[in-house]
Parts: sequence; structure tokens; C-alpha cells
Amino acid sequence: MLDNPQLLSDAINQKMPFGKYAGRKLIYLPEPYLVWFCSKGFPEGKLGQQLALIYEVKLNGLEKMLAPLIKHDL
Repeated sequence: MLDNPQLLSDAINQKMPFGKYAGRKLIYLPEPYLVWFCSKGFPEGKLGQQLALIYEVKLNGLEKMLAPLIKHDL
């Protein structure tokens, strides 16, 4: 997944649909929240895959490198 720019861009720009961080782009979720999901299990489906990808991005310190892929809301 890290080698597919479109999947990466989609995950970075996906907004969290529920919970405390609803409406926040996945890339802006706090790392402890992603670690919690990792320990409890990511949700099923596309959102779970995207959260797992963002977890890997943050775990490896790649957020700044991927900043150009972030689409800013107007």
C-alpha cells in the first residue's frame, strides 16, 4: 500500500466518520489513538485499511514527507 500513491492520498485525505475525532483527516489523528486501534483491532473494510496505513505512516515518521498529498479544504 505504501507504494500506491492514490491509495496513500485517499487515506491521508479521508475524514474520520465517527468518534471523538469525527471530521478530522486521518493523517491528523493523534498517534496514541491509532495505537489504540492497532491494539483493539482496526474496523472492517476500507476505513480499517486506511487507518492501518496511517498508523504505519506515523509509526515510520513519514507524515512530513507526505504533506504534499494533503488536500486542504476550501
